[in-house]
Amino acid sequence: MIDNLKGRRPAFLASVTSAAEASLVLAGGAGVIDCKDPSAGALGALPEAVVREIVEAVSGRLPVSATVGDLPPQPSALVEAVEHMAATGVEIVKVGFFGDDDARPAISALGKAKLGRARLVAVLMADQAPDFDLIPHFAANGFAGVMLDTANKAAGRLPTVLPASELSKFVLLARKSGLMSGLAGSLRLEDIAPLASLGSDVLGFRGALCETGRSSKLDPARVAAVRLEINRVQTIETAREKSVA
Repeated sequence: MIDNLKGRRPAFLASVTSAAEASLVLAGGAGVIDCKDPSAGALGALPEAVVREIVEAVSGRLPVSATVGDLPPQPSALVEAVEHMAATGVEIVKVGFFGDDDARPAISALGKAKLGRARLVAVLMADQAPDFDLIPHFAANGFAGVMLDTANKAAGRLPTVLPASELSKFVLLARKSGLMSGLAGSLRLEDIAPLASLGSDVLGFRGALCETGRSSKLDPARVAAVRLEINRVQTIETAREKSVA
């Protein structure tokens, strides 16, 4: 099902903390259910038991992804974390790469991890001088995709952290390597149209879906608003493609 994310762009990724939240965003039109604990960091991991509950609640209707936490690029620790998370039944395991440490040994080790049907998606941090030269290395080691996010949510929204030229470069490099691309990081409604125009396969949301911040309750009206804006942008893009054809 992950291959479908390269279809009608952009897919709406909604980060959730429970099976109840998963059901809410499923009803609200999300395209990917992302398991994450926002109170535990940029890519805070939920307990595996909770992830299993979310997978059961979604019941194969949408792809389910899960993060493994804000971990250093230590090969054995990352392999153990992704293998445990893959065993929950998720289709996508997201692995963050933080800081200045050389990530290549960890990427190579992750390429040999036993993941069953799950696929790996790398997450680079836009506010930590992300190394786009890693993108082909992810592809060579069997990753399915790569995303940009922000490590420090107080640093601002993704489009204020990196200019559009760099975001476009990221999306194009991912596509050239045959990888799904995703953009996230405190995104708002007004970010959807300009980011969608870059051709990213996925746009990820948490804070914009919540009542009073990324660790608060999800608001169904906010979920619906993101879905409606993505629908609007997709309709415009479809009309543009038909007019060109």
